[in-house]
Amino acid sequence: MGDKRRRKKTLLIGAFMIGLLAVLAVLAPVICPYDPLEQDLYHVLQGPGSEGHLLGTDQLGRDILTRLIYAGRTDLAVMVLAEIVPFFTGIFLGMASGYFGGKVKWLVSLVTDTFIAFPYYLLVIVVAFVTGAGIKGIFITFMLVGWLLYARVAKGVTASLRKCEWVEAAKVMGYSDLRILLTQVLPNVLPQAIVVLMTDMTGLLVTIVTLGYLGIGITPPTPDWGAMISEGQNFVTTAWWLSVLPGLMVVYTGISLSLVGDGLADFWRRDDG
Repeated sequence: MGDKRRRKKTLLIGAFMIGLLAVLAVLAPVICPYDPLEQDLYHVLQGPGSEGHLLGTDQLGRDILTRLIYAGRTDLAVMVLAEIVPFFTGIFLGMASGYFGGKVKWLVSLVTDTFIAFPYYLLVIVVAFVTGAGIKGIFITFMLVGWLLYARVAKGVTASLRKCEWVEAAKVMGYSDLRILLTQVLPNVLPQAIVVLMTDMTGLLVTIVTLGYLGIGITPPTPDWGAMISEGQNFVTTAWWLSVLPGLMVVYTGISLSLVGDGLADFWRRDDG
């Protein structure tokens, strides 16, 4: 009983933390007292707790709290949208590879091994330079390589299930291969894929922030946690909050996603015996 409560508590805490971020991102235009691009050169580098600015201002007098929330709105939206196509593509390619085997498995494995041979961040940077700074490069890169992990997970689960009695029974009953994959295999693949999704989103967020920090990610003046960290490093000894606060937001988001992933993994894990 205690173990079940711990699992549930982990999941609830993570869901609350990520849910709070989502609410702030959605309601940003309503709850933020300032425009994220509004400059006030008479009140630059104001510290946290200063009048009218709960978390202070940056070198251009822009409200830090407002920019943190809008940056989260941008980064989280890119993180989620960039995962959608790779998630479903990887699952269905992996299921097809694990279920049919043969040439399908060989082809999927060939493509997977080819992309894995390239260092991830090198590919990210190359695509970003070719397509130019901005969101487009992030989407293109992740559509190229983001499906690989989901395909591996789906292939392994499907391969272990295709000889099960209930799959064989479905074939005897005349179910088509597509129907078997969608109704019999997919429900067993999704739990593990969703757990992987939580971890993968954390990695993608780090990539988005890293590209923003390097100046080849989300383009200014759009608020972005990575760009905020980069801009603030020149003032780290006099205005530490400029870099530390967006860094803490990245850590907070990563922890919340990890808690959700761990909670879901525990929730779906079958007890031994």
